[in-house]
Amino acid sequence: MTEPSEQPFSTEIQAADAPGALGRAAELLGQGQLVALPTETVYGLAADARSAGAVSRIFEAKGRPAGNPLIVHVDSIEMAQRCVAAWPSAAGKLTKAFWPGPLSLVLPKAGLIPDIVTDAGAKVAVLAPEQPLIRGVLAEFGLPLEAPSANRSCRVSPTRAEHVVDQLGGRIPLVLDGGACGIGIESTVLDLTGDTPTILRPGSISLGQLQYVLGQVETAGPAIDTGPAKSPGQLSRHYSPRAKLILGSDPTAALGQADETTHIIAREPAPSACQGGQWHQLPDDPDGFAKELYDTLHRCDRAGAELIQVQSLPDGPEWDALRDRLTRASTGM
Repeated sequence: MTEPSEQPFSTEIQAADAPGALGRAAELLGQGQLVALPTETVYGLAADARSAGAVSRIFEAKGRPAGNPLIVHVDSIEMAQRCVAAWPSAAGKLTKAFWPGPLSLVLPKAGLIPDIVTDAGAKVAVLAPEQPLIRGVLAEFGLPLEAPSANRSCRVSPTRAEHVVDQLGGRIPLVLDGGACGIGIESTVLDLTGDTPTILRPGSISLGQLQYVLGQVETAGPAIDTGPAKSPGQLSRHYSPRAKLILGSDPTAALGQADETTHIIAREPAPSACQGGQWHQLPDDPDGFAKELYDTLHRCDRAGAELIQVQSLPDGPEWDALRDRLTRASTGM
């Protein structure tokens, strides 16, 4: 893992709709610097995808392991095709159905993308985000960007500008504040380089949606603990708050054993016996739950939680991405 550097920046937070905000972001990116900005999923830490030096600053700021690859963000199919060495018919079908949107496609890497992006691997993931701000920066900059989650490695992804500042303040020059992210969890990652398209990371675009477009689609095997990953989000421990997290709790039983450092995340109202802000009710649908999950975990950390008990999630494929995130967040704690 790359060691973090001293804090050389006075991090500026600029409203996304402020005059000159997009131009300022593009200027810094052109200088090889990093800019945090919202996508529809989480806030990303953007850098010039063609520059090994700029991309290395991402790994340094995040403390990210070198074997954890990045996703190239583009504003069009044409830009994506410049980043990859092949564009199969499946890519055309998927981009027609889901781009711009939270679907990353793993394809053979073109020479435009430096090896640091993929840990010298032959594949690269490309994504065309839908969120207007990052699309505006991509248009202003005119070149592909790397933009992994703007947080310290393995920690909870940011869905608000203040989450970025909490973890990366002093390490990057600029955060563009575009408010809360609309989806709240990272993109689906689909590998198109094998015989059968394979989901490497579940997200808001589900297995069923992908099968509707392509037919046969598989899901990847267990998490990776050693060696290079094929995709972001495959490490066994990821998305973790500072507090210990336990998934699968009965919230009422957990409350009976809780002290002031225990926080409970549930899909039901707090019982009358619960006092203070230790009970966090999230929506009982997967989209609403996803939108609020990371913000709630950040709030638990800010409140000094030492233990976060999360109610068991419902069965069903629509909860798979959330089950993936919370399982990884609870691993190794």
